Amino acid sequence: MTDSRRRRAILIVCDGLGAGWISQAHTPKLAALLRKHRRAADHRAVFPSVTRVSAASIATGCFPGRHGLEGNQMALVQDGRIVVHNAGAPSFRPTMRSVTGETLRTPTLAERLARSGGQIAYSNVSPGAAYFLDPDHFGTVLHRSGSFGRGGTPLTGAAHLDISHDLAGDREMARRFCAEVVPSGAFDVAILWLSNPDLTLHHDPLGSPAHIEALEATDSLVGQVAAAIAAHEDMFDTLLLVGSDHGHETIGRSIHIGNWLAANGLEAAIADKKIGVASQGTSALIYATDDVRPAIERLFSSLRQQPWAGEILQGDALAATGLTGKTLFAAIDTSRSDEANDFGVAGSRWLVEDGEGTPEIGCGHHGGLGPGETRPFLVLAHPEFGAGTIDGPTGLVDIAPTILAFLGQASDGMDGTPIRS
Repeated sequence: MTDSRRRRAILIVCDGLGAGWISQAHTPKLAALLRKHRRAADHRAVFPSVTRVSAASIATGCFPGRHGLEGNQMALVQDGRIVVHNAGAPSFRPTMRSVTGETLRTPTLAERLARSGGQIAYSNVSPGAAYFLDPDHFGTVLHRSGSFGRGGTPLTGAAHLDISHDLAGDREMARRFCAEVVPSGAFDVAILWLSNPDLTLHHDPLGSPAHIEALEATDSLVGQVAAAIAAHEDMFDTLLLVGSDHGHETIGRSIHIGNWLAANGLEAAIADKKIGVASQGTSALIYATDDVRPAIERLFSSLRQQPWAGEILQGDALAATGLTGKTLFAAIDTSRSDEANDFGVAGSRWLVEDGEGTPEIGCGHHGGLGPGETRPFLVLAHPEFGAGTIDGPTGLVDIAPTILAFLGQASDGMDGTPIRS
């Protein structure tokens, strides 16, 4: 008998929820989903392990070197000068398009599905992370900084997602998602991107009461959406994907790499914007014009001796992470120790200061290659996928091709591959 129900996919992203924090004690709904359905045993973040890059990688099924959004901060060459921008600002997309002639260089899910049911996204993270799910308005994006329908038509009044950037905002967004999206047949893919526990961890320690509260609240919201989907299973054949984009590690100290480079002979090159340092939290991207690269390279032996320096990635080693860029010269992953915080959570990292605020020492952060920040989770709930673990490694770039395969669509040109049932 042919299933006449409309086939669709719903993706819930619990920002910053590392796989190791899922437990029966604090996330029972998530624990049950992983136990009852198909789960990724070796799921990986992209590099840098930051939300804006993760959103673009999930949207395109491609690594940053392909889709072109290189970091939470990234450099653009403007009038021959390297200018570092905050990719989370609402103004960054039009700036990127003006400077480069485009936003993302590879098609998004929203673009690929624009001729069918399309995509709708509700997001409570940074504007950049929300808008890079669909930077060219092929579908609908709702965000507190501005909500837009197809073609970029502003959504105002009750149609706008007027929420706060906190747990209360996540709760209201999930409520609206359950009421407005789950019962609707007007989409192929719907995304709900919660700001927690990531938002909480940027201001509170790992393992703290605030962190536990955020975990429990996020778990409850996932349970609400799953229940709403189940209540409409007679109408829709829904693949539910629940996952995260990265995890967190504790910040023990901080370093301003631009100031270090300036103090070691490159002050003029930095002032002339021949060098740009883009902080990714626990890593940094170093952009440089060709003429100053030898001078930077001569400093690497000294840089490697610094207590904050972990791995320096260049050339093939950088490309192997999936990250490349025309003016991108190197990436620095900060060092890590096994020092535990006040709540017994091991692992302490250096934070690369971004000049946008005072570093919050003792709280969580991410962006580098540390084990806590590069192990998100993923579970696929649908009878076709069954239960148990997914064989082999998976990553954020595999989510879009998996959704397209479920919908009977091609995923040509993507770096990721469909996860099979």
